Amino acid sequence: MPIWGDRLLAAGAPVTVPRDPARDAAREELLNADYHKHDPTVLQRIADWFWDHLNGALENLSGDGTDGTTGVVLFLIVAVLIAAALWWRLGAPKRSARSTLGVYGGGGPRSAAQHRADAAGHAAAGRWAEAVREQMRALVRSLEERTLLDSRPGRTADEAAAEAGRALPEHAAALTAAARTFDDIAYGDRTADQAAYQLLLDLDRTLERTRPALAPVPGQATAPTGSPIGAQAAARTGSPTGPSSTGGAA
Repeated sequence: MPIWGDRLLAAGAPVTVPRDPARDAAREELLNADYHKHDPTVLQRIADWFWDHLNGALENLSGDGTDGTTGVVLFLIVAVLIAAALWWRLGAPKRSARSTLGVYGGGGPRSAAQHRADAAGHAAAGRWAEAVREQMRALVRSLEERTLLDSRPGRTADEAAAEAGRALPEHAAALTAAARTFDDIAYGDRTADQAAYQLLLDLDRTLERTRPALAPVPGQATAPTGSPIGAQAAARTGSPTGPSSTGGAA
């Protein structure tokens, strides 16, 4: 036997749905992806929110009273945040120049004596930045002339210090400090002074009197004293190599 609701449907009368089931059905229907194809993304919503607030702050710049002050403060905060983001993303200025420019710059190397003479001339005139640059170039060029470094164009001060530190391990820390001083003055914002120049000059003079630490060749054994090579070495030093010639035969 049909119920009353079925009779209404058959007669074409509207069906009344309770509030809660209707709300749930509408929510489920709105969750359909087809309705959200052209919705803005989360990033777009954040960008819209940011620009809306920024535009409001800029509009308040021309106002008076509290609104104008608030707008100026917001504008300054936004400017600082943008500058901090660019600094963090791109790094400090001249960082790329420090990593790509060689110790000799664009002029190429000359003799160590010429670099030293130029450094001394700049120092006498109080041009400490130029004196530091030339003195560091004299130091590196001297190591190349002594074949402690190979002559390689484009080598940076840091690379020269690291390579020279392996041949002169007792001066590795001083070489690293000298390269850092050169970088900070040549490519950074550090002000050069007489102390920086004197640091490089003293190190250059010390390295001139230093001999590299030669490691023994792997697998090379010392010749025994009874061999001809050992006998020759002993003869040069005056030490006996075999049975005493004074004892004679029995």
